[in-house]
Amino acid sequence: MSDSARNSATISPTAHYTAQVWLRNGLSDERLSTPQGNALWHLLAPAMAVSRWVGGPTLEDFLLARHELIDLRLTDAIEAGRVSQVIEIAAGLSPRGLRITRKYGDRVTYIEADLQGMATHKRQLLGATPLNHRVTTVNALADHGPDSLAELVKTLDPSRGVAIVTEGLLNYFGRDDVLGMWDRFAHALAGFPHGLYLADIHTNSANHGPMTDAFLLLLSIFVRSRVHIHVGTSQDVAAALHDCGFITATVLNPADFGDRLDACGRTWAKLVQVIEATSSSGGRAGGARLAAQTEPALPSR
Repeated sequence: MSDSARNSATISPTAHYTAQVWLRNGLSDERLSTPQGNALWHLLAPAMAVSRWVGGPTLEDFLLARHELIDLRLTDAIEAGRVSQVIEIAAGLSPRGLRITRKYGDRVTYIEADLQGMATHKRQLLGATPLNHRVTTVNALADHGPDSLAELVKTLDPSRGVAIVTEGLLNYFGRDDVLGMWDRFAHALAGFPHGLYLADIHTNSANHGPMTDAFLLLLSIFVRSRVHIHVGTSQDVAAALHDCGFITATVLNPADFGDRLDACGRTWAKLVQVIEATSSSGGRAGGARLAAQTEPALPSR
């Protein structure tokens, strides 16, 4: 199956398992717990325990680090008054929308967006939600049409800042699809007084060595798809984001936040990094092709 043809059924094992990790660490809601997630967590628990015992990585190490660091940077932007509208794309069973709307109430409009199957499933799990928290259908690979991000942002208040969040999405797509998403995100955010993009990413520079390679192979088997490791360094990621139209782009190392977030203090939190990019009105640059490790860093389109 091509990257572009992925659907909600393909990513559901990841969504179910991750939801259980969040729940078991006090970050989620019982409504988002599923029998599949509970079964997967118990199935993988012995292997994760062995890996931890020998000093190796576990899924929880980077799942919690990325989630808590994205939360921190998002809430910092909300409390600073820069953002009051959030779109979480490929939200899956993420509990972030529940937590943000409970904490900030009507100060924040939160939209969870996913492919139709997952969006329908989540609406069924959540039941009624406040007017400022809704679940809708969006295809992150669509340039136009009713399920595109371009149509969704037309429903937002153009006088208020917007954040786009993706978690657990980028590394299941090849570089062309990722660059296409970054182009769409930068373009969508450019129409607002402040635009913020937050996402996790795994890079070659942070994921190397036999233990990490074996772990990523097992992860690919678990999610039933290849896990893509993008570009060589965080500088390459930032450069590609600039070329896709973002005004500023930084790649954050969770280890730098270990004094504020317990999950980021774990040894293997370093497997993941978090993108923080901003965009404002006033146009956008053409995108550049994201480089594979064996290709020039940023070949032009």
